[in-house]
Amino acid sequence: MNLTVGRDEFEEALVKNLIIVGLAVIINCINGTIIMTFCRKAVFHTESRYILYMNLVVNDMIMVCSSVIMYVLTYAHPVFEASFCLILVVVGSTTTMNTPIILAGMAIERYIAICKPLHHTQICTVRRTYVLIGLTWGMGLIPALVDVVIVRAVRSAGFFSTAVFCYYIVIYNTRYHRQKAQVVQAMYMSFVWLSLIYTYLRIFLTAKAATDDSGSASKAQNTILLQCMLSYLPPLVDSFLLSYFPAYRTKITFLFFLLTNIVPRLLSPLIYGLRDKTFAKHMSRYYSCGRVCCSKGKRKRKKLSLGSSNKRVGSLKT
Repeated sequence: MNLTVGRDEFEEALVKNLIIVGLAVIINCINGTIIMTFCRKAVFHTESRYILYMNLVVNDMIMVCSSVIMYVLTYAHPVFEASFCLILVVVGSTTTMNTPIILAGMAIERYIAICKPLHHTQICTVRRTYVLIGLTWGMGLIPALVDVVIVRAVRSAGFFSTAVFCYYIVIYNTRYHRQKAQVVQAMYMSFVWLSLIYTYLRIFLTAKAATDDSGSASKAQNTILLQCMLSYLPPLVDSFLLSYFPAYRTKITFLFFLLTNIVPRLLSPLIYGLRDKTFAKHMSRYYSCGRVCCSKGKRKRKKLSLGSSNKRVGSLKT
C-alpha cells in the first residue's frame, strides 16, 4: 500500500501494478487448479491435512484478491466511500490474521501424525478438522469486527458514507485501535510461535530418532516455519527501514508488500501441494489429461480444415 502515490512516476506505478496483478492472476490460477483437483478426488476428502491445506488455499485466494484490489485502488481511485473500504479492510484483515493460525493448526496436525501416529485417526477426524477451520475463521474475524465496532463507537453514523483514503491506518487511527492491535498481536503471535516451536522441536526429535522418512518430516515443519516468518517478520523490518530511509518509502513498501502478501501465497502451492506425492500425482494426471484433450482438439481441427480444403479443390475441378 502507498500513502505517497504522487511520488511515483507513471511508468513506475504502471510496472508495480502490472507485477502485482500478474502475480495475483498466476497464484489464483494455480490455486484454482489445486482446488479442482481436491474436489474431483475423493481420496483427499477424508485426510485432515489435505482439508487444512485447502482451507489455506481458499484463504490465500481471498487474501490475494482483496489486497491486490486495495493496492490497485490506491493508485487508480484512492478515495471512495468508507463503508466499501471497511468491507475490503475487514476481508483483508481477517485473511491476514487467519494465515499464521492456519499454519499453527497444520503444524499441530503434523505433530500428531508424526509423534502420535496411533492416535492420529481418532484425534484428527474430518468433523474435528472442519470444527478447527470454523474456529480459525472465528479467531481471524473477531479482531476485524472489533475494529469496526470501535469505529462505530468513536465516529458518527455519517462517517460510513463519507469519502476516505482506503488504508488501514487511515480508517483505524484512534488510540483504541492501536491498543487493540498491540494486545491482539501479542496474544496471537505468542500462541502461534509457541505452537510452532513446540511442534517443531517434538517433530525434530522424533524424526531424528526414526529411521524412515525423517527428512520429509523435518522439511514439512521447516516449510511451515518459513511461511509463518514471511507472514510476521517483513512488517517489522518494513517499519524499521521506513524510519531510516523515508525517501525510498514507495519502493520499500512495494517490496515488503510482495514479501508479505504475494510471495508466501506463491510458495504455498509449490511447497505444500506439488511436493506431496499423492497430490502431485493427481495434479500431473489432470495436466496430462488437459494436454491430451488439447492435442485431440488440434488434430480434429486439422482434419476438418483438410477436409474442407479437399472439398474446395473438388468443387473447383468440377
